[in-house]
Amino acid sequence: MTPAPLRWPDAADAAIRGDLTVAAAYVTPAGGAVVTSVSPVGLGDREAGTVGFTTSLGFPKKLERIMRDPHVALAYHTREHGFAADNAYVLAQGRASVELSPSPQRLAELMRASEPFLGATKRGPVWDWLLREYHQERVFVDVALERVTVWADLAAREAHNVTGAAWPPMPDAQEPPRNGTGPRVDVAALARQIDKLPHRLLAYRGEDAFPVIVPVHITRHDATGLHLDAPDGLLPPGGRRAGFLAHTFEPQCVGLGMRTLTGWLNVTDDGTAVYAPHTSKGLAAPPYRTLLTVSNGLLAKYGVWRARRDGTAERLQALADR
Repeated sequence: MTPAPLRWPDAADAAIRGDLTVAAAYVTPAGGAVVTSVSPVGLGDREAGTVGFTTSLGFPKKLERIMRDPHVALAYHTREHGFAADNAYVLAQGRASVELSPSPQRLAELMRASEPFLGATKRGPVWDWLLREYHQERVFVDVALERVTVWADLAAREAHNVTGAAWPPMPDAQEPPRNGTGPRVDVAALARQIDKLPHRLLAYRGEDAFPVIVPVHITRHDATGLHLDAPDGLLPPGGRRAGFLAHTFEPQCVGLGMRTLTGWLNVTDDGTAVYAPHTSKGLAAPPYRTLLTVSNGLLAKYGVWRARRDGTAERLQALADR
């Protein structure tokens, strides 16, 4: 028997429908998690128990990992530049399905839904050509909810309520990687880069395989990594692979910055948490709408061309058919 859809609670409704930017996490084959920022433009169906976001063929690794292991999470972690006024931190966890070739109707509905969040779509012969791939080659990631957890505050330090599957026990510590657990990038330089990115979140693979996304603060850094302050009881003791996101964004996402890390999290018995970064990738978008639109159009064209040329599109379709 197919389980009934998990309808998200009233306390989560404003964030899910109104947040401009959220954090999305998926798991890696090595048992870690990667967390990045997306703009979901209110995508979701409360009665069907789904939330979601869109991406493009230009990010094939993310899509392939989600299709191979559909455990994902979305954290509605900031009301900045959105439409909701409450202070709830919402963690939505579920299993994703990927729609590589959405219908024209669904794409048109996406464009209508996105304009209140991202601004009016530029139109005209030149813009229609430039933005064809950006608008018409979108990939939908739909998440069938299995658990929605709501904290009363954005720092996730107050009481929380769980709807759906019970909150799992803490996961066991993981075996350290063969190349060691220490930092593999310049921590001081990384700290300077992150200093301008106020929203910081950490993600790890939970005991039930769903990513857990936790808001954190960096208290200091040294040769061992980034020292973190996190809500009590949300970081499991021991060592494990984890992802880290630091980002910022302006109204309608006209101007944004993001840095995504993978690395090793170690939490001692007294709650001390240190994150040793292993990889670091940055992304920045200009705070000028016309320049941003041109960049998005050209990047989408290149991403689709590359995906078709190197066989990525066929590989992803084979995974979807499977």
